Amino acid sequence: MRYEGRIYRPPSEADAYILQTTIGCSWNHCTYCDMYREKSFRVRALADVLDDLDAAGRQLGPRVDKVFVADGDALVMPQEHWLPILERVRLRLPNAKRVSCYAMARNVLAKSDAELRALREAGLSLLYIGPESGDDLVLKRIAKGDTAARHVEAAERARAAGLAMSVIALLGIAGDRSEEHARGTAELVTKMDPAFFSALTVTIVPGTPLATLARRGQFAVPGIEALLRELRTMVDLARPTAALFRTNHASNYLPLAGKLPRDRAKIVGVIDAALAGEIPLRQEWMRGL
Repeated sequence: MRYEGRIYRPPSEADAYILQTTIGCSWNHCTYCDMYREKSFRVRALADVLDDLDAAGRQLGPRVDKVFVADGDALVMPQEHWLPILERVRLRLPNAKRVSCYAMARNVLAKSDAELRALREAGLSLLYIGPESGDDLVLKRIAKGDTAARHVEAAERARAAGLAMSVIALLGIAGDRSEEHARGTAELVTKMDPAFFSALTVTIVPGTPLATLARRGQFAVPGIEALLRELRTMVDLARPTAALFRTNHASNYLPLAGKLPRDRAKIVGVIDAALAGEIPLRQEWMRGL
């Protein structure tokens, strides 16, 4: 398999075949992110991607049950790339039950309803969307590029096309707007109504705009108690129809899992126990990106 630069995927795609169809991120302005800063965005040549799928078919074939399409927001690819790729996935990896990718709200909104349906019918099934916050001021500060309302619109259109969503929130990114961030994110998750909801914890990465703000004393990651209180508010107030909730990313202090709304009281109880010092947290040396 041919890969260019560092490759990232969600924790739940750890056992997926990663297919790199784009290089970098088409937006690449988010203040906290360094994942694709060393790359200049481009769509890989379709012939090369199809060759990679042919090679994967020969080497892995029926053993592949999940495919993650990289890089940062691969949904941005035009249909004339997506559809042949999905067709080749069906041909070469016949047991793949899920094809997923990262996406931004703007990627979804740039496609017509017919295009989104065509992608779903061709085999794309899950979008990982990271609004990070439901507070518009926070979204502006972190240069996310889309408002909460645009994330809701994107979610509604994706859902209408039959595409499932995994929504990602970022604990600690709000600075002095922690409460607004937590409440706004809970409201956004409710409105986006994803099948999956996860929370990560912000990390200040050298070389990012967020690191510059931190060096100037204009941003600091909140303490552990404040992070846990943000998490508690999000879980307590979010009302998705039926979402699998996880904080299994290595950046988090408290790994959690459950179904919302079914397990809300249980999860909140665990967070309260952690706040009371009754549950050990992940130690710093165990945390990472």
